[in-house]
Amino acid sequence: MLKLFRDRLASCHNLADLRRLAAKRLPAPMFHYMDGGAGDEWSLRRNTEAFDQFELVPRYLVDVSKIDTSTTVLGQRIEWPLICSPTGLSRLFHDQGERAVARAAATAGIIYSLACLSAVSIEDVAAAADGPKMFQLYGFRDRELNRELIHRAKEAGYVALCITVDVPVPGNRERDLRTGMTIPPALTLMSFLDIARHPRWVWSQLRGEPLVMANLVHKIAEGSTRISTLVKYVHSQFDPTITWKDAAWMIEQFGGPVAIKGILDPADARRAAEVGASAVIVSNHGGRQLDGVPAPIEVLPQIVDAVGDRTEVILDGGVRRGVHVLKALALGAKACMCGRPYLYGLAAGGESGVARALGILRSEIDRDMALMGCCSVSELDAGRIRRR
Repeated sequence: MLKLFRDRLASCHNLADLRRLAAKRLPAPMFHYMDGGAGDEWSLRRNTEAFDQFELVPRYLVDVSKIDTSTTVLGQRIEWPLICSPTGLSRLFHDQGERAVARAAATAGIIYSLACLSAVSIEDVAAAADGPKMFQLYGFRDRELNRELIHRAKEAGYVALCITVDVPVPGNRERDLRTGMTIPPALTLMSFLDIARHPRWVWSQLRGEPLVMANLVHKIAEGSTRISTLVKYVHSQFDPTITWKDAAWMIEQFGGPVAIKGILDPADARRAAEVGASAVIVSNHGGRQLDGVPAPIEVLPQIVDAVGDRTEVILDGGVRRGVHVLKALALGAKACMCGRPYLYGLAAGGESGVARALGILRSEIDRDMALMGCCSVSELDAGRIRRR
């Protein structure tokens, strides 16, 4: 059985293959919760499609026998220019959850970002893997909760903080409405039948730890720790009044490298630099918040121009191929982030699946750099890319 499991992962030659395997392994409500976006999902589709408007420019007769993909971002030397984006409740897709992703990222030599709304606590993920980790935080109404989470991340050894600013209210995720992945759950008869058709997933969830938001469970009265109660609490904590003053306070509280995630406007990027952000993450939340906004790769050049060398720029959204990473670097990004690609791997095969997803991207980057005549990521500049 284990050999068959590994053979199926080995037969996945790209992220699209892993996505198809994940769709088979997960009940439909869980797969669509992972895979879906907001509204008509125009921005979700555009995130990847927009890479096609850029073409790479190779140069030949270059010795590419040695390729150096390493770079430094958020004060950390990583082996290749990718960061695992924060994704909430990863254990919903496989019982190994966040621990599996953190271990695979550490083995791959890259940064893992733990979501504030994770199913495994800040401290337990820190103990599970020794690679560099970033903690993601929303600006909650409860300022003492913000302070507590920042302090816990610092104490646990997280090397950076990621402040997500594009969720003043939850997005309109219509796929979840159709499948019943709402709070409280409103699963349809078809959803229940589909879950019943996935006994392996059901058994793994039943035998594992209770599904909770581990970093916030202590905020709910004892006896009311059901995930639906926790999510209601979180939704009540999203703060539409948060401002740049609050972001500056969180940066000061952490006292280390801080990235502000959800930037799409050059003016916001400049403000982030002014309040002391170490990096801005160009992101539209994977197309899960406001539908109709531009893809991150489309606005990346303007944001790079806006901040200059005052802060690092990281691209998050739509990365499905190694060439996507190379295009972003050539347009001025320091690194890229991705979430769904490693979740496809997690759902397909736990830690081994995550390793497969990251390995696919890493091998594509290595190969494509050689085909471009680039021996180092520092050689990826404006001269290596053009708009179609």
